[in-house]
Amino acid sequence: MTDQVLTEFSGPVAVATFNRPEARNAMTWEMYDALVEFCERVDADEDVRVVVLRGAGGKAFVAGTDIAQFRQFQGAADGLDYEQRIESVLDKVESIRVPTIAVVDGYATGGGLSIAACCDLRIASPKAKFGLPIARTVGNCLSMASYARLVQLVGAGRAIHLIYTAGFVGAEDAHRIGLVSELVEESELDGRVTALCDQLAGQAPLTMRASKIALRRLREHALPPGDDLISMCYGSEDFREGVTAFTEKRPPQWHGR
Repeated sequence: MTDQVLTEFSGPVAVATFNRPEARNAMTWEMYDALVEFCERVDADEDVRVVVLRGAGGKAFVAGTDIAQFRQFQGAADGLDYEQRIESVLDKVESIRVPTIAVVDGYATGGGLSIAACCDLRIASPKAKFGLPIARTVGNCLSMASYARLVQLVGAGRAIHLIYTAGFVGAEDAHRIGLVSELVEESELDGRVTALCDQLAGQAPLTMRASKIALRRLREHALPPGDDLISMCYGSEDFREGVTAFTEKRPPQWHGR
């Protein structure tokens, strides 16, 4: 494991904390690998009944993937490999056998929103903000599974509005549209998470597991392919310009090619 993802196993509760507060917990490849390792450890431990994911520092849950890593990309093949790799991580999170809780205190953007969307519950403080600003930043797209998770949570209309406007949804609006399960004052957040973990750990595990699997099956029924869309975005001049502009901290110049 890496010190960029801290883990704690305490009785029936397993906690993973994304720990790059200086970068708003933006995910490195090492962090994604550590998250997979954490999920595998949870599934191998029959004592674990609840999982909590949270971010360190009080400013972010996860502010997406560290964009500097995209500078190594050469074209569409790298984008396809990346999305397949990230989807394998998200699949691990989503398929954890026990209930999962994302604790969002600050920004959950890009890949951070995707990780939170894989959890069964999202508990947020009033300063939480959710967004998919890819149309404004680097010009990439999501996997079909990530689009489907978002649509399952908030509906197609709100999902496309969130992506097109490339802005942020505050905690109250996120709660109103179903992106947040519970909105809790920051001073009460830890206490509420503890109480919820205690409640879930004492309930019928097979009922919760069956419900989790059933909802996933409903979403995955006839999920269409999307590699052509990933290739279009990651193989474009616009994507290379977006990554360069982001790392140079300037607005990108889009050309649609």
